[in-house]
Amino acid sequence: MAKSCKGLAMELVKCLSETDCVKVQKRPHKECAGEKVPNITSECVGLRETYFNCKRGQVDMRARIRGNKGY
Repeated sequence: MAKSCKGLAMELVKCLSETDCVKVQKRPHKECAGEKVPNITSECVGLRETYFNCKRGQVDMRARIRGNKGY
C-alpha cells in the first residue's frame, strides 16, 4: 500500500517538469504543486488532485481495509 501512489507521483513530477512554473520561474516542484491559484496545466491539476486523494486514502481506515483504489 505504501507504493500504491508511486506511479501517480512520478506522472505528476513529469507533468510539473514541463510547466512554466518549473522551467521558466525555476521554482521547486513542491511549491508549484501546492499553489492555490495554479500556474500549471489542467492535466497537472487533475494529476495533483488524484495524487492527493490517493495519499489521503492511505490514512483513511476504511480505505486501508478495502485497499487504495489503484492507479
